[in-house]
Amino acid sequence: MRDLDRVDRRILDLLQKNGRMPITELADKVGLSSTPCTERVRRMEREGVITGYHARVDPAALGRPLLVFVELKLSAKSGEVFEKVRREMLLVDEVMECHLVSGDFDYLVKARIAAMGDYRRLLGNILLKLPAAAESRSYVVMEEVKETLYVPTG
Repeated sequence: MRDLDRVDRRILDLLQKNGRMPITELADKVGLSSTPCTERVRRMEREGVITGYHARVDPAALGRPLLVFVELKLSAKSGEVFEKVRREMLLVDEVMECHLVSGDFDYLVKARIAAMGDYRRLLGNILLKLPAAAESRSYVVMEEVKETLYVPTG
């Protein structure tokens, strides 16, 4: 992958704000004609800089208004255990994000659920399926102050 120049970064900035922007408008905003702008976008897609285009959906509209974060601590750690955790977490629909982290806990999990009863079941299922699950700490979000997928380009 080659370095991103100023124009590439501007394209990424604009597409992050509006992934449905027509290529003609995008080209105009970055000072290119449509063909070179399209070529840059396609190159960044091929190289994995642009990983996809997504619709942002209101979780409450889908019946999942509750957001919870869970810290998970394992009693044993190895490449095999981490791989099993990874495979299990990929199968849990409610889990939006799962990160192996440094610190007192091993994993930080972000999940969207409908109600607290669903959370209890989710946590029970996660702890039963994970190898060496030793401890968990949960945080139910009372107010979402800021949530974004935007990555600064500068």
